[in-house]
Amino acid sequence: MLEVAFPYRLDDRGRTATVQNDAHIEQMLELLLFTSPGERVNRPDFGCGLLDMVFAPNSPEIAAALNVTITAAIVRWLGDVISLTTLDVTADDSRLTVFIAYIVLATGATSELTLTVPGGP
Repeated sequence: MLEVAFPYRLDDRGRTATVQNDAHIEQMLELLLFTSPGERVNRPDFGCGLLDMVFAPNSPEIAAALNVTITAAIVRWLGDVISLTTLDVTADDSRLTVFIAYIVLATGATSELTLTVPGGP
């Protein structure tokens, strides 16, 4: 199944770019993680605010709080698309690493996503 690519762009033929469903789900996860709450006018509680952590002090406590925030956001906004199996947020010296493992509900396929965000002042 094809979905509209994010960010929106045109393909080589001048048509709306599309991606397969698995890539679309990964794009939806990235959009959810990198959107700050309040950034969307019609959905002010959408997002996790992961990018807000770029200039925040990095600590295991921040990683634990983000783990709870990200889990709640995924269950709320993508719970009808994926089932979260593993979420691990780790704080290293100057970066946060987010590892997500999930099952695509429509197909039963498993997938993983790892994101690294620079952090700390």
